[in-house]
Amino acid sequence: MPRLPAIRKRQVELEPGGLTVPSAQIIEDYRSAHQSRLMSLMGTREVRTARATFGIFGDGKEVAEVAMAREFRPGDFRAGYYRDQTLMLATGMSDLTKLFAQLYADPDPAHEPASGGRQMTSHFATRLLDESGEFKELIKLRNSSSDVSPTGGQMARLLGLAYASKLYRQEPALAEGSGRFSINGNEVAFGTIGNAGTSQGLFFETVNAAGVLQVPMALSVWDDEYGISVPNRYQTTKSSISEALRGFEWDHKTGTGIDIYVIKGWDYPACRIAYHEGISKVRRTHIPALFHVVEMTQPQGHSTSGSHERYKSRSRLQFEHDFDPVDRMRQWIESLSLLSADDLDELEAEDERLVRACRREALEGLVQPIREEMDTARSLIGELALQMGSPPKLQALLGSLSSSDQINRRLVHSSVVQALIASRGDRSDARDALKAFKDSYERENDRRFNSHLYSESNQSPLRVGHRPPGYSRTSELVDAREVLQRCFDHHLKKDARIFIVGEDVGKLGDVNLVFQGLNEKYGELRVTDTGVREATILGQGIGAALRGLRPIVDIQYLDYLTCALQVMVDDLSTLHYRTAGGQKAPVVIRTKGHRLEGIWHTGSPMSMILSSCRGIYLAVPRDMTRAAGFYNTLLNSDNPGIVVEVLCRYRDKERVPDNVGTFTVPLGMPEIIRPGRDLTLVTYGECCNVAIQAALTLAELGVDIEVIDVQCLNPFDLNHTIVESLAKTNAVVFFDEDVPGGASAYMMQQVLEVQQGWGLLDAEPRTLCGLENRSAFGVDGGYFTKPTADDVVVACYELAAERRPSNLKPLI
Repeated sequence: MPRLPAIRKRQVELEPGGLTVPSAQIIEDYRSAHQSRLMSLMGTREVRTARATFGIFGDGKEVAEVAMAREFRPGDFRAGYYRDQTLMLATGMSDLTKLFAQLYADPDPAHEPASGGRQMTSHFATRLLDESGEFKELIKLRNSSSDVSPTGGQMARLLGLAYASKLYRQEPALAEGSGRFSINGNEVAFGTIGNAGTSQGLFFETVNAAGVLQVPMALSVWDDEYGISVPNRYQTTKSSISEALRGFEWDHKTGTGIDIYVIKGWDYPACRIAYHEGISKVRRTHIPALFHVVEMTQPQGHSTSGSHERYKSRSRLQFEHDFDPVDRMRQWIESLSLLSADDLDELEAEDERLVRACRREALEGLVQPIREEMDTARSLIGELALQMGSPPKLQALLGSLSSSDQINRRLVHSSVVQALIASRGDRSDARDALKAFKDSYERENDRRFNSHLYSESNQSPLRVGHRPPGYSRTSELVDAREVLQRCFDHHLKKDARIFIVGEDVGKLGDVNLVFQGLNEKYGELRVTDTGVREATILGQGIGAALRGLRPIVDIQYLDYLTCALQVMVDDLSTLHYRTAGGQKAPVVIRTKGHRLEGIWHTGSPMSMILSSCRGIYLAVPRDMTRAAGFYNTLLNSDNPGIVVEVLCRYRDKERVPDNVGTFTVPLGMPEIIRPGRDLTLVTYGECCNVAIQAALTLAELGVDIEVIDVQCLNPFDLNHTIVESLAKTNAVVFFDEDVPGGASAYMMQQVLEVQQGWGLLDAEPRTLCGLENRSAFGVDGGYFTKPTADDVVVACYELAAERRPSNLKPLI
């Protein structure tokens, strides 16, 4: 065995008079790097031998990552990308068996805790939540937020993770009770990104915001000079992100900017020194830092899907061979005589045995339960075949289950389904048993692969009790915006974790004065102005929510939600699902839309949100009191949600509920705002006001419509209120401002298909919605591009006239 006891007593000076580290620590780092490399090589072989379907690994990045890992403390957070396996191993945030389990897509979170098999290999995460969905004591853990595949998708969240440390350090009200999440804001948010990913807008938006905010963000760029096949000269100005960002360097006069370090990825001493000095400064001063790690290599190319020999020159391939970081680190160890070549060979052989054992353990952990499921299916099909006289189709299925080299649940389920099809008409106990197995198996696999899109904890918004608004003789009648202002005031006073960020929400108090006076009352850290940067406003919220805070992010107009859409779609909406319930970020997104003026201030793109952001609840209140009730619900729960306020109703008069900060509007519960008998009109938001106006005219014309405000598009009508209305009226119009085939079609599908309302109709269902184009400017522009009360009157009257032609004369 290697002479490790003698080595542990040595100290190695990495720079003259500077950082000194124990020799044993160096050997530990080398073994982490070497084991990670072996995992990359074995993982690639597993793909090429068809035991796994795809592989992308961290080979070539090992040395810089073990250096970074030495500075990664409990309480710190990572927001990185799919090259960080060495960092995960060296920090203990993962291990070899878990990494192989992800390669094999094991759906058991006990085996593959990052995603329960839902994400492809090298998409890392740690489990921040316990089994009940409560946050663990994160300050005692090294933490990784969940990766996404878009190569800049982690950046906005990274800003929020760092921003939380600023709040924990500088906001006095957070000092008490923050022990599970922070100790004086000393935690660093470590980010990683590839050199090609720095070309994306989210990268620049994040770096700029970090430089402005001065938050403890340590961002490393792994620069191997390519983005798949595209070299740096096509990616980055000056072919160097550190050179391109020199204008961002920290300026002591303004107190803004970032520190920039440039180090070589194969140089272990230089990486250790840079990360030790740089991270210490970030942790102490909260000045963000960029570590541009150059001359990195990629020994196996981008992934198992291609060969880098097709696009790299011979000289570049030779460079990658000569400057392989693991080989270079071994040579450096030998040059210091820390271990002999023979000792290193022995250690490496031991590493190989360990990695192989972990690979076998991970594979066996996946296939053993499936073998048992295959045995059960084979036994049940065999019993059915025996009772049916061994028909050829069932015998063939039995043969397939016995001889196939496939071991997967798809084969099990498909075989069972085919056996049931082949035995249709049979009424034996054996077929009943097989059918029962199929039903149970589908439920199990639905849980394995489809659970946790939304919160399933006791803190789910769907479990928040309904507390109606209360009024008294002294309840004030005020501008509607003041109802929201008092609601937010209540929450800011009650809960120090709550903060609000967005454009113009601070000094101005929002362009509609909803937050008027709150910045002055609670300070700039609680009600905070930001730059015009919607994606990282949302990112601030996501990262902070991952660290136990309760952000309200303000997107000034619904039309500009598209600027944050990638972050919503790829990160926030999938977070709970892609971690199989291991992480949550209960962000509340406040925005305003529907009707006002012009193309970008009249948006109502509900179908865009519904189609792309499942996982985030969507409330569409018709007035500010109901909006306040939704905020009260969401702020007392743990699922992210969007509240779309009606942009043109802030100056309406509404009474302030006596319980303005505690009453709730339940999600997914429509309200019948006008009873009627002739037909049902289903709508939401500003269209409710239009519908009530139209209903008065229709009543004069002899048509009595029932108007239902769905209040919430997702979840939608959980108690089937609308189908109960159809049982009375037998006709329906779905009315909104979205494009044709948008949210109106979504509502129709929910009512007619999900609620089985189609069988109650005696007339064709209708939709009444906006046009395909955006709304034109001005009074006339809005009238001729948005559905009006006149349109509602005509649509409803014509439907009623079709059903009662003898009673209702043609209208127009």
